[in-house]
Amino acid sequence: SALPPAPIASPGRAALAAALALADVNYLYFASRNDGSHVFAETLAEHNANVYQHQVLYFRNQRLERQRQRNSTQ
Repeated sequence: SALPPAPIASPGRAALAAALALADVNYLYFASRNDGSHVFAETLAEHNANVYQHQVLYFRNQRLERQRQRNSTQ
């Protein structure tokens, strides 16, 4: 009984419908802003800048804040 009861990563009707009716947009890339929203980009360079801002810097700042909190309690 190691297998799950249903298929893994099986797309639902909404996902299949979306794949058949593509949005009329120019962007190819997206990145999470870590607040429940996303930022979109048309080029890889734009995407890399978005990832740096919304992923790399975000998590770096999170790590630094945790370190500051630990140091202030010692």
